[in-house]
Amino acid sequence: MSAELENLKKWIGEQESGVDYVTIPFVHRLAATLDRDDAMPKMGDVLPVGWHASLFPRVARHAQIGPDGHPARGDFLPPVPLPRRMFAGKRSTFISDLRIGDELTRVSTIKDVTIKTGRTGQMVFVTVTADTTSPRGLAISEEQDIVYRQDPDKNAPPPPPQPAPGTAVWKNTVTPTEVMLFRYSALTFNGHRIHYDYPYVTQVEGYPGLVMNGGLTTLLVYELARAHAKSPVKIMISRNVRPMFANRAISVCGEPSADGKSAKLWTQDDTGALTLSATAEFA
Repeated sequence: MSAELENLKKWIGEQESGVDYVTIPFVHRLAATLDRDDAMPKMGDVLPVGWHASLFPRVARHAQIGPDGHPARGDFLPPVPLPRRMFAGKRSTFISDLRIGDELTRVSTIKDVTIKTGRTGQMVFVTVTADTTSPRGLAISEEQDIVYRQDPDKNAPPPPPQPAPGTAVWKNTVTPTEVMLFRYSALTFNGHRIHYDYPYVTQVEGYPGLVMNGGLTTLLVYELARAHAKSPVKIMISRNVRPMFANRAISVCGEPSADGKSAKLWTQDDTGALTLSATAEFA
């Protein structure tokens, strides 16, 4: 297994490019998924910060889908021989606005493949960079971490919860339902079965319920900052810490710095355990 994992480093430097469009239906549907009562979007409107992450879904023919609902491994992403695949975190820099009507291009590159041994055994972290360009030039530059790991020992105790990184000055509570998770997965063309297939997620992957989409959790953090900060987000660094589940309340929290130029942002589950930690810098 170790030699097989080391071989994955050959994927470093691989690239893929794609084209997508910021459309009125896309913005309208995402606003509805977030339960926003926005006016009907129109051409030329600025896309809210963070909403770009729902664009450029991975598209694979049905015959190319793996048993977990993701595209089979070994096309762009390396064929990591570990069963669990999760979104781990992202670092995003916003350079210019995206607008409804824009044709966008994105170039993604495998930056690194790192092999580690953690509490649950071997893990592989794949770091992907992505540059998104609008008709006005480079708009967003990002790094994303995807973690692959072994199935956990069912008899092992869960890791201790981490405390919140600050005192909540901004706060919102969201309870994601099965419908909310399904709609977000459909909007982003995400076939990962842990978000909508209850028998699979509980019987095969061993979770207690449907797992909250990591991208949706991150989007809720952006929404909190957008609602309270005095200027737009320019840099967002987020790290997913612990899974969350449908029909359990999520606390989305923020503590701005004294000068208002940055903020600590985080989410907690219904037990108070930290589930996502982020920092934002504002324009």
